[in-house]
Amino acid sequence: MAATEVGCEHYVRSCLLKAPCCGKFYVCRLCHDGEENHQMDRFKVREVKCSSCNTIQEAQQTCKQCEVKFGEYYCDICHLFDKDKKQYHCKPCGICRIGPSEKYFHCTKCNLCLATDLKDNHKCVENVSRQNCPVCMEDIHTSRIGAHVLSCGHLLHKTCFDDMCRTGAYRCPLCMHSAFNMKDFWEQRDKEIAQCPMPTEYQDTTVKIICNDCQAHCTVSFHVLGMKCSTCGSYNTAQDGGLIAPPAADPRPPAQQPLEEEPDTQNHD
Repeated sequence: MAATEVGCEHYVRSCLLKAPCCGKFYVCRLCHDGEENHQMDRFKVREVKCSSCNTIQEAQQTCKQCEVKFGEYYCDICHLFDKDKKQYHCKPCGICRIGPSEKYFHCTKCNLCLATDLKDNHKCVENVSRQNCPVCMEDIHTSRIGAHVLSCGHLLHKTCFDDMCRTGAYRCPLCMHSAFNMKDFWEQRDKEIAQCPMPTEYQDTTVKIICNDCQAHCTVSFHVLGMKCSTCGSYNTAQDGGLIAPPAADPRPPAQQPLEEEPDTQNHD
């Protein structure tokens, strides 16, 4: 019998899991964790209850009593029941991922499944998904929300990345590297600075900066709209010290040179 369209806000399934920690029945671990003051270990689930006939039985894909299918997809490791989303179980990750599997590969250094277009095309950060999202501080590795890989290699939830972009933030919250290609934005900043010269007393003022994108240290012209890295052209920079004023002009007039004596044209005896 086909799976019925029941379940919870998280999954479509026709059974309830018996929590190994407290013995209570919940549709999923997320529903359990939202109600209880502890977390369910999905890997230790041994029994389920059919939503159609209420038969309690060993965790399996099909009810032994009424033969209803608990989920179009079932993993007997994660005890995940859900509608078909082309899921696959990644053994190195230790959990199920939404596929299809041929569109993803497991990066052993990042210890995470990534889209195939990132193979040999991303910066590896060891065990990057084993830390919380730097925006919402929630788990990334086991989250049902997709992860976004920044150019610096760090991860954050895709929804958090979208929210960050909407607020105008463009830097990685962890390393401050630009989160995406800023070339057009830097060209626009060039035009703005060209149209807004600094007051005369600041036009020759310089400042030391550190570039968050290329890590270069350089001394550049000071401008309130931004200081441009002379190495990579980025405005994602931080001031390193105070303003450096130009050398003060000497107010004294130049010393007068002595006049050259005129030759004596008179004849002397």
